[in-house]
Amino acid sequence: MYLKNIQLSNFKSYEEAEFSFNGNVNAIVGKNGSGKTNLLDAIYYLSFCKSYFSAQDIFSVRFNTDFFAIHGTFCQRESDNSAHISCTYKNGHKSMRANKKEYPRLSAHIGQYPVVMVSPYDSEIIHGGSEVRRKFFDAVISQFDAEYLQELISYRKLLQQRNALLKKMLDERHFEETILRILDDQMSPLGQQIFERRRTFITEIQPIFQKHYEQLTKDAENVEILYQSGLMDHTFEAGIQENWSTDAKTGFSNFGPHKDDFLFLLNGQPVRRFGSQGQQKSFSLAMRLAQFDYCFGQKRIKPILLLDDIFDKLDRSRISELLNMVGNDHFGQVFITDTDENRVHQILDDHHIAHQIIEIKR
Repeated sequence: MYLKNIQLSNFKSYEEAEFSFNGNVNAIVGKNGSGKTNLLDAIYYLSFCKSYFSAQDIFSVRFNTDFFAIHGTFCQRESDNSAHISCTYKNGHKSMRANKKEYPRLSAHIGQYPVVMVSPYDSEIIHGGSEVRRKFFDAVISQFDAEYLQELISYRKLLQQRNALLKKMLDERHFEETILRILDDQMSPLGQQIFERRRTFITEIQPIFQKHYEQLTKDAENVEILYQSGLMDHTFEAGIQENWSTDAKTGFSNFGPHKDDFLFLLNGQPVRRFGSQGQQKSFSLAMRLAQFDYCFGQKRIKPILLLDDIFDKLDRSRISELLNMVGNDHFGQVFITDTDENRVHQILDDHHIAHQIIEIKR
């Protein structure tokens, strides 16, 4: 699978733009601020129905306009089959269409055209809060497990209702046990299933992650993703009831998979505290490569790989190892952004990687 072309209207810095791509390596070059990363984000948007960088869709709308539209054509390598995907956003309403037919819900599109983004912002997975890590792993799992995505959506809706009820109870100083039990009964199977799927996923991706870290660093250091959840010691039903009094005092749900975290370890120590900058970069890149391999193993479709600004952010040895994988056809379609066209040519030519240059001028 690869993206043949894309058209943008009022998406971030683009008023109107159209690009055509080859099915292998596409190098996007231009000065800082020209829109290279915004183009990658548009490709990401066609896969995930949301921006990689902006939490709210309104921030993807070009300044002084009230809508944006993204259109792209995905093609299958082994056949002539293609799909025209379009996304439009206006006045708070977002629509995704495949071959002009609107999806009944956005979640039905996620996973159809998988994408993996490698970005300087990946450091937030290590240094950010637990919510950043939950979103990262939930996004990875959702690309190949539609049932998990639906469970996650349903759980979040019920959690929002439960938190609103707890806040109301706190404000009014009145505990409504009956309604709370109804919500808990609905959340219980969802919370338990989300926990079980996350735990299984971490177990399965761990050896893939370890392999990529060793390849990137040429080192036998032991890296580990440790899943932390209150459900390790309690069932959802028992844990949420045990926290009733705390919930009533705080006006917030204090137990469940929405409180989970993932601890990243290097030789048994937290990488965010004890890992060097180079080790942390290898850690986050190895996670992305593991994401790619795991998704391919599940769907038998190679995700599109988006490499944003890697030549400035990674050292030569890590870049060399990554490009060796590109040159050996480990990946499918690849997009690389950089500010220096000559550097891109030189590095890709040194690794004997055929590529197309796309120059962006503001």
